[in-house]
Amino acid sequence: MATILVVDDELGIRGLLSEILSDEGHTVELAENAAEARAARERLRPDLVLLDIWMPDVDGISLLKVWGAASLLSMPVIMMSGHGTIDTAVEATKYGATAFLEKPITLQKLLRAVEQALVRPAPRSMPPGGAALAPGLAGGLRAEATVRDDDGQLLPTAAGPVNGMPLGPQAEQSFDLDRPLREARDAFEKSYFEFHLAKENGSMTRVAEKTGLERTHLYRKLKQLGVDLARNKRGGL
Repeated sequence: MATILVVDDELGIRGLLSEILSDEGHTVELAENAAEARAARERLRPDLVLLDIWMPDVDGISLLKVWGAASLLSMPVIMMSGHGTIDTAVEATKYGATAFLEKPITLQKLLRAVEQALVRPAPRSMPPGGAALAPGLAGGLRAEATVRDDDGQLLPTAAGPVNGMPLGPQAEQSFDLDRPLREARDAFEKSYFEFHLAKENGSMTRVAEKTGLERTHLYRKLKQLGVDLARNKRGGL
């Protein structure tokens, strides 16, 4: 079992995460701000850190940058936020986070993220004068995104079908991060929606439920991203 540092300014969230992780057999240390987190990280050398982004003194992204710049990212860090966006997730990964959890965090997602983070190698620290490379970056600034299903199992790549249908682009996709943020975000979102369309056999209703978007908003978003609905549509609406 692992030693896990939970950093969150909300007492209720710290208590809930501590209870869940302790029940799983982990040793849990709590911190309510960046100062306490820095002290606990130095004292404990935790195996994993769950780090909230929005904190009153120093935000989680800034703390992540400090750890990376000081070569202190010897442990995986999972970021948490109740106001997460694609931009925030991309930024967190850029500076060394291994995963991003949006609040409210379900029990299944929490345990899955913790389990996966603990079996991954520690992220690279930030090189002097530059940003940390996201886990798995290789060949310039390219990130390999491995796709898993709801049970945490690896899904087939483009060479193999999901529900009898090849995934739109690739399930294991390379994203070029050496370009403007908007372009990188659009590329990620397009692959994200194509993946879910393929997984749900083109059912817009199920994709809307899965992604948390209203159908009208979803149609508009797919059209904006240039997603080929005709190619992905098999299971009706």
